[in-house]
Amino acid sequence: MPTASTGAHATARASAAQLPSVSHSSAPALSPAPDLCSAAGRGSDRSARRINLALFAIGMATFAMLFSTQALLPDIAAAYGADPGAASWTVSATTVGLALAVLPLSALSERFGRREMMTASVGVALALALVIPFAPDLRTLIALRALQGAAIAGIPASAVAYLAEELPGRATVGAIGLFIAGNSVGGMSGRVLTGWVAEGAGWRAALGAVAVLALLSSLVFRALLPPARNFTPASLQPRVVLRTVAGHLSRPLLLRLYGIGMLLMATFSATYTVIGFRLVEEPFGLSAGLTGSVFVIYLVGTVSSSATGPLMERLGRRGALYTAISTVSAGLLLSLAESLVPVLAGLVLITAGFFFGHAVASGSVSRSVTEGKAQASALYQVTYYLGASLGSTVGAMIFHRAAWPGLVTFGLTALVITAAITLYATRQARVEQRRGSASPATA
Repeated sequence: MPTASTGAHATARASAAQLPSVSHSSAPALSPAPDLCSAAGRGSDRSARRINLALFAIGMATFAMLFSTQALLPDIAAAYGADPGAASWTVSATTVGLALAVLPLSALSERFGRREMMTASVGVALALALVIPFAPDLRTLIALRALQGAAIAGIPASAVAYLAEELPGRATVGAIGLFIAGNSVGGMSGRVLTGWVAEGAGWRAALGAVAVLALLSSLVFRALLPPARNFTPASLQPRVVLRTVAGHLSRPLLLRLYGIGMLLMATFSATYTVIGFRLVEEPFGLSAGLTGSVFVIYLVGTVSSSATGPLMERLGRRGALYTAISTVSAGLLLSLAESLVPVLAGLVLITAGFFFGHAVASGSVSRSVTEGKAQASALYQVTYYLGASLGSTVGAMIFHRAAWPGLVTFGLTALVITAAITLYATRQARVEQRRGSASPATA
């Protein structure tokens, strides 16, 4: 982390990575430091293209590994004789590991460099990916997945900061969009790939296929990403980190945004963790390959997150959040149908609404702070991935006991709380406006 004398400058230049994200489109909200925009010739068009492709590739590798077991949960549960709740820990443990490691690794990236941190993180995650298919029992599999999540945390902790430091302002926005697109494509391709490979060769071979996909993407990343030219190492001072984190946690606006991100992700994660169990059962009876193909819908998030900027300008932050909440709610209700077409349509609405809401919340975090942007964004990721873990585990437990209607009830409850938080913020903002002193801390 930066020292007291250098922290404000370093954190103004860098923002911690957002997964889904960042939202999956926090890019429009990022504010590069002024010196980035005026640095002539900092990156040629060719260099910018290399950086864009490199970050797209690492984004693919990240999400392919992070959620590699999600489409395989029915097979994993059957192989180990486990219920859906126990099997879901192969997803939850990974996101918990990531959430716990984001802050420490974001601090290390300030000291040792973004490119070096991303390289080390993906290397460790890949080594674990090659071992995971041979896990002899469920506990070992869960433990290895937790370690893999902690390793992956170094990538979102460094990627956006690298882009903010190495590219001019406008180029940064587009590059972050491509990194987020890589997340979406990696998440989708990993799920689809595992579904079809598992159908022909089993779930262990499917996890091996994901490792190969991630390896190829990582080699592209390493071959293309140029060494950093604008990174300034900072010494690690725990007191500075703790002071910054405590300051962020004392701000009501940030706490609300963290809560919104967590609840939205809990709903989304629960839905996609459980949908595989539902679709292989009657009345659908889909094969593993077809169930995995359903995750192509994940790409809807790439489209909805890219529309965040224009829609926020038209609707405002809270209007955009209401739109996201309403869209996800409609999708959940539609998914209650007992035929495939409306269920798939419901998943489209859930996916579009989630990515849009996540983009609004995560982007608002970086816009609402002037110092300690990296820590503010990292804290968002902590709550975001804790929401993923909560949704995966609790959603699977509820489905095991109350089937899909129980899962929908869980999601709608989380969304009602999300709407209540947003409504409270709306009323607070109106009070401040009447007083003539509206401020970012309450808006």
